[in-house]
Amino acid sequence: MKNNNQLLMTLLKGRTFIVLILLIIFFSFASPAFLSLNTLTMVAKHVSLYGILALGMTFVIITGGIDLSVGSVVGLVGMLAGGLIQEGLTIGSKTIYFNVPSIIVIMLLIGGLIGFINGLIITKLNVAAFITTLGSMYVCRGIANLRSNGATFSSIGGFEGLGNVGLKALGADWFGVPAGVYVFAILAIAAAILLNKTPMGWHILAVGGNEKSAKLSGIKADKVKIWVYIISGFCAAWIGLINTAQIFAAHPASGDGWEMNAIAATVLGGTSMSGGSGTIIGTIVGAFVIGVINDGMTMCGVSEFWQKIIRGGVIILAVVIDQTQRNLQAKMALQARNEMK
Repeated sequence: MKNNNQLLMTLLKGRTFIVLILLIIFFSFASPAFLSLNTLTMVAKHVSLYGILALGMTFVIITGGIDLSVGSVVGLVGMLAGGLIQEGLTIGSKTIYFNVPSIIVIMLLIGGLIGFINGLIITKLNVAAFITTLGSMYVCRGIANLRSNGATFSSIGGFEGLGNVGLKALGADWFGVPAGVYVFAILAIAAAILLNKTPMGWHILAVGGNEKSAKLSGIKADKVKIWVYIISGFCAAWIGLINTAQIFAAHPASGDGWEMNAIAATVLGGTSMSGGSGTIIGTIVGAFVIGVINDGMTMCGVSEFWQKIIRGGVIILAVVIDQTQRNLQAKMALQARNEMK
């Protein structure tokens, strides 16, 4: 019985990687073009988008929170960046045009600011994370639409004379690999180091595991929570910039529903919705699973309606499996204690 439990636990811990391998095998048979270079490049591009969002979501969920605003932040950042490139910033009778590095910094600061506001409301006003970020989702989406009255900024290539060209580099391929993949890799490494090798990461895990105990041990839980939402907003801002560069336009509806992909990738990767546990490598594998599922179903001609049903089922199944794993761990721990007696 003990060996069976240990085998089941091993399978549960490696479930996401196993599912990823099975999906790749299935779609390679279902659609012969799935393993082509063009398809793999497309999958990598989409995985980087979901993955970067999921990195920020991982920190939030580890603390027991949720961030529903990230998809709308993607759209808002895209619109603000596109507006600065196409129209500049008008102050009185003067219009200022920023270069692309300055625009990137400004947008990342805006993403972080939105996260800071979310964290502040959650910690200082004691508003539930679900409600706070749901409200932020609507506010950000509304501002994105107001920025252009719902229209698209299509001239985001910039103008040589104004010195604001270069954003499209974030959407291009560098040595045959989408630029977003490089950004994803850098952020993933930074996130792994932060979570596993720094006091901040240990504090994040401690707050998610038991907030009261964390506070009693001297950890400033509110500060930790605010920082995880800042990180989430920062990651969403990166996606807003990369997505805008990839489609070479800024549309207020960009990123709609992407928060669900981020949550799904995070939960599939083993981060517990109850908080207290999660890994960056698990989230990366989870992002690959979501990317393969989405692109694989599209290539197989699966209806968008069915895709939504399947994605929803995947999230529910992931949470059920997570709970099963937790129950099994508790059972095995109890058995171990009884054997020691």
